[in-house]
Amino acid sequence: MPSPLRVWRLPVPKFQAASLIPVIAMLYVGVIILLPALEVVAGAFAKGLAPFIDNIQSEELRSAVMLTLRCTAIAVPANTVFGLAAATAIARRQFRGKALLLSVIDLPFSISPVVVGLMLVLLYSPTNGLLGGVVSSLGWKIIFSWPGMALATIIVTFPFMAREVIPLLEEEGWDQEEAARTLGASNWQVFWKVTLPSVRWAVVYGLILTTARALGEFGAVAVVSGNIAGQTQTLPLFVEDAYKQYNTELAYGAALVLAGAGLVSLLLKLFVEQLIGGARKESVPEPESIS
Repeated sequence: MPSPLRVWRLPVPKFQAASLIPVIAMLYVGVIILLPALEVVAGAFAKGLAPFIDNIQSEELRSAVMLTLRCTAIAVPANTVFGLAAATAIARRQFRGKALLLSVIDLPFSISPVVVGLMLVLLYSPTNGLLGGVVSSLGWKIIFSWPGMALATIIVTFPFMAREVIPLLEEEGWDQEEAARTLGASNWQVFWKVTLPSVRWAVVYGLILTTARALGEFGAVAVVSGNIAGQTQTLPLFVEDAYKQYNTELAYGAALVLAGAGLVSLLLKLFVEQLIGGARKESVPEPESIS
């Protein structure tokens, strides 16, 4: 009988497609994020350091920075209190409307910030808003003023604190809290001495995310502010307005200031993640050796 045909196979290099994933990820990040960021830096210093310093000392830019910090200073504490209260209620209580509360918390993630601004205008507009008559009778001015901008910032940032704290509270359980109540601790003492220390890193992480989101908010604030230079113009709105006015160096300088705030938030986020990872490693007991 004739011998069976022998199939010759050429040697195929051992090349795994998985090795391409980090390269693709780095190229994607470089093209989408790093190149535009470098372009902003180059544009800010295109005429040298002295013009950049003169640009960031602009009175309108200073006003925009102060207004951004004011809205952030209002939104962050408000969302911290709400987030902790909502997270404690959701993780520790069973009540009607719990699923609805979770859906409302996630609502800013699913709708456009522009829609949030439009909702506020439809509610508080002094001319045709649903509550415009009440607001006018009290002498308040919400739309086209900083209270409306702060309110818009609060709405678009309030999910972050609650969403960071809820999973950790559910993971920790409530054994320690019940033990504290058994020993006679009040609800406030349980919260300050037991609950809050157990979620402190999640609270810090939520604070960082809320602050970063508040500093960079554009859509909702643009709708309710009126974008009046020197009065109702936050830093993101200032960047857009300066660029539209062909004052590119000033726009790049303001964008660099805003990017610097975002970079600080990112570094704080990485630092907190390292601390959380170290704390978890220390809390896990080492397995005992079997003799």
